[in-house]
Amino acid sequence: MDLVVRLKPRKVLEIGPGFGKYGYLCREYLELWDGRNVYGDWQCRIDCIEAFEKYITPVHRQIYTNIYSGNALDLLPGLQEHYDLILMVDVFEHFSLEEGNRLMKSCMEKADHVMVATPKSVNMQEDVFGNAFETHRQEWKRSHFKPFGDHFFAPHHSTLICLSGPKALSIGKAYMRDQLKFYFKRHFRFLRIFKRLFN
Repeated sequence: MDLVVRLKPRKVLEIGPGFGKYGYLCREYLELWDGRNVYGDWQCRIDCIEAFEKYITPVHRQIYTNIYSGNALDLLPGLQEHYDLILMVDVFEHFSLEEGNRLMKSCMEKADHVMVATPKSVNMQEDVFGNAFETHRQEWKRSHFKPFGDHFFAPHHSTLICLSGPKALSIGKAYMRDQLKFYFKRHFRFLRIFKRLFN
């Protein structure tokens, strides 16, 4: 979400929203933290594509502007909207290599930026909850994203987080700089104590 906030998208498409938690987080961080102080006067368009219609609940209808039901591979090329960001969290492992490449290419055509978060180690999983789309098909590596333009990989111990698009490198640089500042402030507080003692 730190990367999303830095990007400041006004139009977001989430593919595979699950419980809708990232839709909620986008609504909160992009709308309620922008200084307008007007609750419910949503200015962002936050859409989603959900392949398994039974997952859609009143929660999704409350938070998403538009809900498209079906396979993103089929639906995405036909959408008329161009987005600032397409977000896919714990989704990409459900696509084969060929499908994922096709989806990524389609995403890059429909949005300025694409963010993918997928497990670094993908376990075996068949369909669950009666949903064939839950099957794990591919473990994705950094090298798989090289054909898709500029990208930044956010460090994480268990998740591959890739932001692709024209601002990916500058946002990534600022993100890493702030992470380092936070790390040193947190872990080297004693340096400030020594500085006070010897000044």
